[in-house]
Amino acid sequence: MIGAAVHIARMARAGFVLAREGALALVDPSVLPPLPRLGLKLARLVERRDAGSSESRLAAALTRLGPSYVKFGQFLATRPDIVGFQAARDLESLQDRLPPFPREEAVRVVEEALGRPIEAIFSHFGEAVAAASIAQVHRAVMKTPEGTEQVVAVKVARPGVRQRFSRDLQDMRFAARVFEGYAPEARRLRTVEVVETLARSVIIEMDLRLEAAALSELAENTKNDIEFRVPKPEWDLTDREVLTLEWIDGIKLNKLDEIDAAGHDRVALARIVIQSFLRQAIRDGFFHADMHPGNLFVDASGRLVAVDTGIMGRLGHRERRFLAEILLGFIQRDYVRVAEVHFEAGYVPPRHSVLDFAQAIRAIGEPIHDRRADEISMARVLALLFEVTAIFEMQTRTELVMLQKTMVVVEGVARRLDPHLDMWTIAEPVVREWIERNLGPIGRIEDVGRGARTLFGVLQDLPDIAVRAERLLVQLEQGTERGIALAPSSIERAGEAAAGRGRAVVLGVWVIAIALVLSLF
Repeated sequence: MIGAAVHIARMARAGFVLAREGALALVDPSVLPPLPRLGLKLARLVERRDAGSSESRLAAALTRLGPSYVKFGQFLATRPDIVGFQAARDLESLQDRLPPFPREEAVRVVEEALGRPIEAIFSHFGEAVAAASIAQVHRAVMKTPEGTEQVVAVKVARPGVRQRFSRDLQDMRFAARVFEGYAPEARRLRTVEVVETLARSVIIEMDLRLEAAALSELAENTKNDIEFRVPKPEWDLTDREVLTLEWIDGIKLNKLDEIDAAGHDRVALARIVIQSFLRQAIRDGFFHADMHPGNLFVDASGRLVAVDTGIMGRLGHRERRFLAEILLGFIQRDYVRVAEVHFEAGYVPPRHSVLDFAQAIRAIGEPIHDRRADEISMARVLALLFEVTAIFEMQTRTELVMLQKTMVVVEGVARRLDPHLDMWTIAEPVVREWIERNLGPIGRIEDVGRGARTLFGVLQDLPDIAVRAERLLVQLEQGTERGIALAPSSIERAGEAAAGRGRAVVLGVWVIAIALVLSLF
């Protein structure tokens, strides 16, 4: 009870900040029941007169609430089905542009993490060059074992960030549980699982050793991709709170004038962005899940360089096959196959018709075929997509949330580089290569090998399974013969529940009877 009161108090403060900054102006009162509509009207009385445009209010409120809410806002920007399209567009502006903490605090964190004075590690340690919700980056010069010097980037975790995130995530979990308890639609959207997905992502992101491991794995997966690379981590100067890695000299992909001035081909860069992401997702099942323009550079040779691998996504073989077949189906306009894959994957309940779902998919696919990126309204496409998911009772797939988010961001980055982007033509070579490799003869043989290994593992476990099954059967027999004993407290609670249901039934009967009597007069 005390815990709930604390959560409610903190959420009330968050609500006040949202109201004060004018973020509640994004809520449409016409869709609310009378009581919440009155509450919204009263809450807006505290709104600041200079709150700004609706496009900036929500982002300003979340920034004021702190790093946890900034991260949550970034996450919700990928879920217009939950927050609405206007709010999602507002939240897209949240890209971790937060005030840095002092250099002296960063030095203290580095010295405590690495166990040495800063002068013994770096010959120079500058001010912060970028600050995010979890950490900030400093430019430094490292002393190498050979006696030379090397420019590096040092990422330092914000002091106290773990405690702050832990507290705020508990509040978000509480709010999600309450939301699901009172809003049936929320259960289809799986808001509790979405918050848990965010929580797992943040926990991983706050351990900078895991980011270094992600850099290493991504580099290994893409070592033969001549158009893409990631910086190399310095493992000896990396710990939970500190990550040291190669400094990247390049141009951020959102600086279009500088890209043009350096003579880089923007159309080629857009293609590289899309194809690099698809290769990571479909070929490797391990992809950079935070590919906004601030994390992507083009180096002097024209290669795409990705930094900040704190957020990574994974896809199993089944999900990768699903993604590849869906994309290929859209490319070939084979909407029946697209629908069949959804049913095979269990994403659409079997009580629905495959052909009806194919018809709905066609309504999404046809308007965007043979059109350039600048001719497509992604808002309209997404609106129709979410309507279709509701009609066919498709639940949120938490394992695909990160993929969906990154696909939207990557498409936006490529679209800015090349407004005439043809997504299907760019995607087809990568998708077709994976399909031919994994669903062709070689892939079938590998599937048989995976199945054989699984079957062999089950056969190895058969003796243990048989022993557990025998033990369970004995327990069931004994329960049938002797009956199942219940503790007195359990019996008492069951009786109280039954009595409560009985009172509710009696009350219901009386209400109906009174209504019938009144209807006679």
